[in-house]
Amino acid sequence: MVRYVPRLADGQKVKLAWPLALFRLNHIFWPLDPSTGKWARYLDKFLAVLGCLIFMQHNDAELRYLRIEARNRNLDDFLTGMPTYLILVEAQFRSLHILLHFEELRKFLQIFYANIYIDPRREPEMFKKVDGQMIINRLVSAMYGAVISGYLIAPVFSIINQSKDFLYSMIFPFDSDPLHIFVPLLLSNVWVGIIIDSMMFGETSLLCELIVHLNGSYLLLKRDLEMAIQKILVARDRPQMAKQVKEQIIITIRKNVALNQFGQQLEAQYTVRVFIMFAFAAGLLCALSFKAYTNPMANYIYAIWFGAKTVELLSLGQLGSNLAFTTDSLSSMYYLTHWEEILQHSTNPRENLRLLKLINLAIAMNSKPFYVTGLKYFRVSLQAGLKILQASFSYFTFLTSMQRRQMSN
Repeated sequence: MVRYVPRLADGQKVKLAWPLALFRLNHIFWPLDPSTGKWARYLDKFLAVLGCLIFMQHNDAELRYLRIEARNRNLDDFLTGMPTYLILVEAQFRSLHILLHFEELRKFLQIFYANIYIDPRREPEMFKKVDGQMIINRLVSAMYGAVISGYLIAPVFSIINQSKDFLYSMIFPFDSDPLHIFVPLLLSNVWVGIIIDSMMFGETSLLCELIVHLNGSYLLLKRDLEMAIQKILVARDRPQMAKQVKEQIIITIRKNVALNQFGQQLEAQYTVRVFIMFAFAAGLLCALSFKAYTNPMANYIYAIWFGAKTVELLSLGQLGSNLAFTTDSLSSMYYLTHWEEILQHSTNPRENLRLLKLINLAIAMNSKPFYVTGLKYFRVSLQAGLKILQASFSYFTFLTSMQRRQMSN
């Protein structure tokens, strides 16, 4: 089975950053190549169904643990299993959605890498600027890598100590102590950890890349229009000036419409998964912060996980806000085309009138900023990220107050 290989418009392979290169190995979240044969596709679907069944088994086992701890009213032990359970449920929803839209995702990525992705050979400066905005996201990916490495070390100690402990807080409805049962379950723990961890940093990395390259394409659109207008002003072909500017604005509007349409495709592709990600974020951050606060030395993995999730939300929100700011300034881009100077020097009244009507149309077309949203309920913006952090802090203070009551009783 060959996974889809991103290519530019001329067929050149895209050199993926390491988080996306690892994410491409995820057989649930990365689509197949169009050349994949029928039997290979059947095998991939079988593996996807098998993976979903493993997710369901883990869901049942972790939920059993949470129910028992909830009945025992042991808040600390209850919250030990809560982060992994929340991220497991989130992964189930996101994987189900992506499996139902596998072909649409591949076609969407083909359009992105062929038409939107900034080619470093043609636009090295803009690519460097865009790629620089991904540094924080790659730091987040490294932090997630530290989290999963901490979980993957656990099986080694489990074998050395012969304790037969699972990676996560789980209780199975059958006897899991026999070695021929314990080993497959432990290996399934490892598989689930790798798949979910690569999902957490990989899909966010892909979404960030989509946003920054779309934003960079809008900036290139603005730069090219400004340069073309300056050339027309310098040449000062008075009978043709208004017509030349009009033609240049028409070219820009066509590119503008293509970028706007891609933005709508981006929204359609990610709106459900963004909603799931943001909806689970507050509860996950609350549980992680509580565990890190109660015993920071023993729960250092929770602290790293909390830091990674926090930076992820803020960096993704900042990129979303940057895209909204750029698209909001597009109307000003058309207004600031020196049309007053063009009208002053142009000697063709008919073309002058057409130019003014075209500029009004372009301004009206870009009257609203573009946001990636979660089912129109969450916006991918810095403000939304800060609100989630504020909500998680409120939940955190509630949990600490409950712990104090338990200790006093």
